[in-house]
Amino acid sequence: MIAFVAGGARSGKSAVAEALALECLQGREGARLVYLATARVGDEEMASRVARHRRERGEGWLTREAPLEIVGALDGLEAGSSVLLDCLTLWAGQWLFEAGRDEAAGRAMLGRLIAMVRRRKIALVVVSNDLNEDLPPRDEMVWRYLAFLQRLHRDLAAEADRVVEVVAGQVIDWKDIEGKGESVRGATP
Repeated sequence: MIAFVAGGARSGKSAVAEALALECLQGREGARLVYLATARVGDEEMASRVARHRRERGEGWLTREAPLEIVGALDGLEAGSSVLLDCLTLWAGQWLFEAGRDEAAGRAMLGRLIAMVRRRKIALVVVSNDLNEDLPPRDEMVWRYLAFLQRLHRDLAAEADRVVEVVAGQVIDWKDIEGKGESVRGATP
């Protein structure tokens, strides 16, 4: 199963995504619960957020850090495992601006990730922020980033089995191939 969880900043999307990742893991013997972190901890605020998220997730999560190479970070992961990639928003910015890589290569990387998890029967839950809810930006770099992120969102939504938006802690199902939309509605941020 591939799920895409989107929402605004502090909307509760991480709690919903964690509940989905746990749900995907239930009953799978020997599988791992993996938090695939894309953030680079560069300041005190980010360090505090990372520490808070780890506390809230609790025990049982294996953390793998992948600010850029999200496919390679899952090497050796057991079939049946459940991966929470948090978050595509940060990954996209790092891909374009820190690594200086192009959009086509970034979209190809996401495509390889999706193909790999499907082939290896790994559940994938991807978190991202809704950033394109305002007037188009005038700054060329911001526009480039938002356009790239929105293309990634469309690519992911097209491939996902489930697409949800989280608004004020409430789950809105946009796509639910397996028909399990009710199970995460109770997740509270």
